[in-house]
Amino acid sequence: MIEIKDLKFDEQGLIPTVITDAKTKEVLMVAYMNKETLQKSIEKRLTCFWSRSRNEEWAKGQTSGNYQHIVSIKTDCDKDTLLIAVNPDGPACHLGTTSCFEEELFVEESPEAFSYEKLFELIKDRQTNKKEGSYTSYLFDKGLDKILKKIGEESTEVVVAAKSQDKRETIYEIADLIYHTMVLMAYADISVEDINNELASRHVIDTKVKQEKMV
Repeated sequence: MIEIKDLKFDEQGLIPTVITDAKTKEVLMVAYMNKETLQKSIEKRLTCFWSRSRNEEWAKGQTSGNYQHIVSIKTDCDKDTLLIAVNPDGPACHLGTTSCFEEELFVEESPEAFSYEKLFELIKDRQTNKKEGSYTSYLFDKGLDKILKKIGEESTEVVVAAKSQDKRETIYEIADLIYHTMVLMAYADISVEDINNELASRHVIDTKVKQEKMV
C-alpha cells in the first residue's frame, strides 16, 4: 500500500486523475488533484479536485448534487496518474451526460460488446421512441398484461427445457425470460442498477444466521 508522499506530482503540484464508474467501468471524467484535495477525497470518501482554470479546489457535486462516492484509488506503475472508481449520484459531465466522453472521434466497425446495461438502454429507447415493426415497442403498446403473460410463458418454457436436460434450449429460453423481464423492469421503472443493488445487499452476511438464510 503506497502513500500520498510516494506519488509524483507535476511542477504545479498536480496529478491527473481518471474517474471511472465502479459498476460499469465506464470512464466518467478526467480531472486534477493536488496533495490537499487528494487527502480530502480520501477522508470524505468523495472526489475533490483542483481546477486549473479557476485556480481553486472544487468538490464534485457541491453545487449539482452529483457527488462521486469513492470505492477505490489506484495509481499507475509510474505513480504519476490516479485511477479512482466511484459510485456516482448523477451525471459526471456539466452538460448532463453520464460521462464527459461522449463525442466519437473514431469507432471500429465491429459489433459492440454485449452488456445488460446496453440492452436495457435499447429497451428503454423502444419504450420512449416507438419504432414500427419493433417487437419491444409492440409489448409496451399492449401493456402490462401482455408483458406479464409473456413472462409466464417464458418461465414455463425454461422449466420444460431444463426438465428435458437440453442445455442449448435451456440457455435460449433463459435468454428469452431475461429479455421479457427487462421489458417489465422498464415498464415498472426499475433499473438494472436497482437489481444490482438488491443482489449486492444480499451478500452482506454479518452473522451465521444470515448465512444460513442465504443458503
